[in-house]
Amino acid sequence: MGHVVPRPDAVAKVTGAARFADDYDFPGLLHGRALRAGVPHAILKRLDVAKAKDLPGVVAVLTAEDIPGERNHGLVIHDWPALVGVGEKVRYVGDAVALVAAERREIATQALELIEAEYEPLPVVSDPVQARQPDAPLVHESGNLLKHIKVRKGDIEEGFAQAEVILDEVYHTPTMEHAFMEPECSIARLTAEGRIEVYVGSQIPYADRDQIARCLALPPEKVRVIGTLIGGGFGGKEDIAGQIHAALLAQATGRPVKVLYDRHESLLVHPKRHATQIRVRLGVKRDGTLVAAQTELYGDSGAYASLGEKVMTRATTHSTGPYIVPHVKADCYAMYTNNPPSGAFRGFGVTQSCFAVESAMDQLAERLGMDPVELRRKNALRVGSVTNTGQLLTESVGLLECIDRVEAEMRRLSGGRDPFKPQVVPGAPNRVRAWGLAVAFKNTGLGGGAPDKASAEVELFTDGTAEVRTSSAEIGQGLVAVLQMIAAEELSLPLEKVRVLLSDTDLTPDGGPTTASRQTYVTGNAVRLASDVVRQAVATTLAEKYDVPPEGVRFVEGLAQVNGHSVPLGEAVAMMKAEGREPKATYEYWAPKTQPLGTGGDMHFAYSFATQAAEVEVDLETGEVRVLRVIAANDVGRVINPLGLQGQIEGGVMMGLGNALTEEFIVEEGRVITDRLARYRMPSIVLTPQIIPIVVEHPTGEGPYGAKGIGEISSIPTTPAITNAVYHATGVRVKRLPVDQDWLAREIARRERPQDV
Repeated sequence: MGHVVPRPDAVAKVTGAARFADDYDFPGLLHGRALRAGVPHAILKRLDVAKAKDLPGVVAVLTAEDIPGERNHGLVIHDWPALVGVGEKVRYVGDAVALVAAERREIATQALELIEAEYEPLPVVSDPVQARQPDAPLVHESGNLLKHIKVRKGDIEEGFAQAEVILDEVYHTPTMEHAFMEPECSIARLTAEGRIEVYVGSQIPYADRDQIARCLALPPEKVRVIGTLIGGGFGGKEDIAGQIHAALLAQATGRPVKVLYDRHESLLVHPKRHATQIRVRLGVKRDGTLVAAQTELYGDSGAYASLGEKVMTRATTHSTGPYIVPHVKADCYAMYTNNPPSGAFRGFGVTQSCFAVESAMDQLAERLGMDPVELRRKNALRVGSVTNTGQLLTESVGLLECIDRVEAEMRRLSGGRDPFKPQVVPGAPNRVRAWGLAVAFKNTGLGGGAPDKASAEVELFTDGTAEVRTSSAEIGQGLVAVLQMIAAEELSLPLEKVRVLLSDTDLTPDGGPTTASRQTYVTGNAVRLASDVVRQAVATTLAEKYDVPPEGVRFVEGLAQVNGHSVPLGEAVAMMKAEGREPKATYEYWAPKTQPLGTGGDMHFAYSFATQAAEVEVDLETGEVRVLRVIAANDVGRVINPLGLQGQIEGGVMMGLGNALTEEFIVEEGRVITDRLARYRMPSIVLTPQIIPIVVEHPTGEGPYGAKGIGEISSIPTTPAITNAVYHATGVRVKRLPVDQDWLAREIARRERPQDV
């Protein structure tokens, strides 16, 4: 483990000096608000904004007719209206029908109440299984199927014919909310040159720029997106929130406009984690060898596409687990419904399918009379294995080491007892403890044939400092520290001499989206290679001056050593400039090529692997579940920043714990019940278990120094590890998330009194 590197942004955030979007102010700033439809499915029949326009302090009221360019936006499919027009369709409660800009926020809010909107209600599509029925109402004219995703390997009929034991189960996961600390905020303003600048905490600044430009009928170079600090994203800040609305209002009024969501609006509007129904059918030999796996997934993509098809593709390709299975058939139906849209959320679909397949593996182990660890070890992917999408894994598969190390630690902590057998807590006969275990894998990078690239610029200055520039977003994951460390390593500079500038479409080249655990690998490589080009340029200048070959120049802690001389880096930069050479370089790094699903070959250029074991204590009378300890092993390729890694593991485990035990975003017939944060149960600090991280390093050849991603894998196996532990403690199998305490208490009571049934 290297030395401890604090986050460069830490002090500013802790002292309150850090500026988030809402902290920016401009002279003449107006406040923008959107009128939300509040109905899940309807035709907008009439809209009257006259009274709102007449309200003193209101500067502009806009409707769909006022949009100069395209009405719709979207990251993959342009199907999401910036505003719904009269005669058009409302598809979820969060659809916007009008915009107001006023001198004060209170006036804007008042103006919304004066707008008259009449709707003709339509029947509601409330879940993805219903959405696929032939008689279901249509959410979009094209139908309710966003995408049917298929994975095929071998011959599934043949596989099940060979199986000696077959397990067939159905699991359900709910809609979930990101609940990032900072609600969405966008500020747009016109510049003197007639360009539009938007300040926003966004995960994909260049995608924002393109979508804003399309709706405003401007060329992209007329729009500048300036990424501010982001108070959490987790995937929830990839789609457009207020960016287009703020820009439209700024364009209409000629004044800066701030669109800030309160928590209520944030909960209603932004995309969620997909609710799913997942059927898992596994066929094995008596000795535990998997021969067939068939899955059927339904994903609730909500009213608009967002990243729904990408998320559900990832759920599908990972739905049979990180196992060697000769015969695989997976089908996923990503469906439109009248619920809030679903899009990216840490884990990107794999969180849901991992819960299903890892629960099934535990049930299978029990049916075979096998140790659950042994069943996983026997079938685990390793170097030389072929995945369910037909990818031959040639390197960097640390799953077996993760399993072995977690098992050893779990057995050590169990003191020689069987960790999967329930233990009554001494002095508390109604409380029982047991362990559960789960494994997972998660791709690094976009994959599936998508061009995955990032650009970075690195510049040296005469004061001996360096600046790294890329548009990639820091959403709390620690990217700034990683890029700072990579540049410092390549340029042989002390860390404090490297600055990192992120997320400004004018000043930073495109680093691509902050998603898919791709930043360390893809943007990290761009920074590494750009730094290398700059270093070589400096070496060439010095080599000519001192008449030595460039390889004779050595860099040490901010100095260039050449021919017995020590030249401070800043002086070498001054020499370069004197010769008319630029001490900076931009590098566009392209990740290794991947293949579209269904064509065989490499679906992804790298995978991270994980194993987690959770020890729970269950109160048999109340059904209360407490997680006591979680052992988390992650194969991250190579650790770049150990402290950052620890933060990701601890944060990931806590998010997984909420996913398992408390969190559910409740929507009934398209109406959002969880419309304030108090109604969304996130685990507080008192529920934090002891977290024991184990770092496994199986480097990947192309990653920077061998590194892969950690951002998502750390939270994926937590849920099934916990629910498997609940089963071992109580004999009650959880097939629907989150674990409902009252339901669990009833099930335990039913088990203990079979004669009453």
